[in-house]
Amino acid sequence: MRKVLISGAGIAGTTLAYWLRRHGFAPTVVERAPAPRTGGHAVDIRGSALGVVERMGLLGPLRELGTDMRGMSFVNGSGKTLVKVTEHTLTGGLTDSEDVEILRDDLTRVLSSAAQEGVEYVYGDWITGISQDSGEARVTFAHGEARDFDFVVGADGQHSVVRSLVFGAEKQFSHHMDTYLAVFTVPNFLKLDHWQTFHLAPGTLAGVYSARGNSEARAMLGFQSPELDFDRHDLEQQRKLLADRFLGQGWEVPRLLRETASRELYFDSMTQIRMDRFTEGRVALVGDAGYGPSPLSGQGTSLAIVGAYVLAGSLAVRDDHRAAFGAYEEEMRSFVQQNQALATANQRKHTRFAQWKQIQSMRMLPYLPFRSRIMKAAMRPLTEASNALVLKDY
Repeated sequence: MRKVLISGAGIAGTTLAYWLRRHGFAPTVVERAPAPRTGGHAVDIRGSALGVVERMGLLGPLRELGTDMRGMSFVNGSGKTLVKVTEHTLTGGLTDSEDVEILRDDLTRVLSSAAQEGVEYVYGDWITGISQDSGEARVTFAHGEARDFDFVVGADGQHSVVRSLVFGAEKQFSHHMDTYLAVFTVPNFLKLDHWQTFHLAPGTLAGVYSARGNSEARAMLGFQSPELDFDRHDLEQQRKLLADRFLGQGWEVPRLLRETASRELYFDSMTQIRMDRFTEGRVALVGDAGYGPSPLSGQGTSLAIVGAYVLAGSLAVRDDHRAAFGAYEEEMRSFVQQNQALATANQRKHTRFAQWKQIQSMRMLPYLPFRSRIMKAAMRPLTEASNALVLKDY
C-alpha cells in the first residue's frame, strides 16, 4: 500500500485524503494547528466541484449547512440603507443556482469526517525538510521523527511550506492583487436574518453576515493597498494595521475593530499563486499551494476540491507516478488558468465614483426588463470557468 503524506488539513488536504484512501493508498495528514481550524469566511462550491462532493455522498449534507442568504444591503456611514438586493430581485440570476455557499470550517469539518477511516492525522506538527530519491521521499518534522513516504503533497495553502522547500521561495510565485482581507467571527449584534450588510468607503469594505442559523455572524474588513511587510503570525501587528487603515470610519466599523481584539482573526493579502508546474519528483501541490486564484475569483474552494480529485485519480490509475503527475498537470492546467482569469477581471479600484456607480446599478436592477438575462450574462464567465473541467471516472 503506497504511503502519501499530505501537508495541510484544510479543504484540499481532507478531500485528497478521502480519495486516496478510497483508491487504496495510506494517507497521513500533518497539520500545523493543534486542532482542526475554526472560523474563516463563507466559501462557494461550484460547477465541477459539485460533482466531486456528490460522488463523495456529501452534497446533501453540505446543502443542509448552506448559508441560505436571502439578500444583501449597502449602508452609508450613518447606517442608512442605500440599496437592498433580495432573492426576488435576482430571480433567475444568482440565487437560483446550484452553487453551495457554506462556512469554510463547516465544509472542512464535513470533509474530514468523511476522511477518517484509514487516514492518519497528526496535529501540532509540520514539515521541516524533504529529501527525495528514486524510491521514496524522506520527510523531517518540527516535532515528530523522520519518516519515509512514497509521495508528499503540499495542500498547505498560499504560504505553502512544501512549495518553499521543493520549488523555491514564495516570492517568485506570488502575485499580489492589491487587496487585503480580514475575516473573524462576531456575535450577531445586528440581528441579521440570513442577510449580509456592507459599508463601502474609498478603498475599503466592511461587512457582516449572519451564520449558522443566525446564531452568530462573520465580519470582514478589506482594503486596497500595495504589498505590505508584516508578520503573518503576529496578530497584534495585524490588528494595528486594520485600526490604522479604518481609523475614523463610520457605521459599525469601530465596533468591528474592537471585536478583533478578542476574536480569532484571519488576515492576509489577496494573492494569486502562478506556477509553471505543480509537481517535482515525488512531490505535488494541490489547491492554493499550487494554483491559488485568490478570493477575488470566488473559485479557490472549487479548484482545491477538483484538484484533489484529479490528483488522487491520476495516481490511482497509473503505476508510474511521473506519468500520473504529468496527467494531473495536463488535466488541471486550462481549468486553473480559466479560473485564475476571473480574479484578474474582478480586480478594480474602489474609488468613490466607482462605488457610486455600483450602488446606482443595483438600485436600477429591480426595474430593468429581462433582469434575469442580465444577471445570467454577468455570471457567464464564472459559470463557464467553474464547469470547464469534465470529471473522469477513475
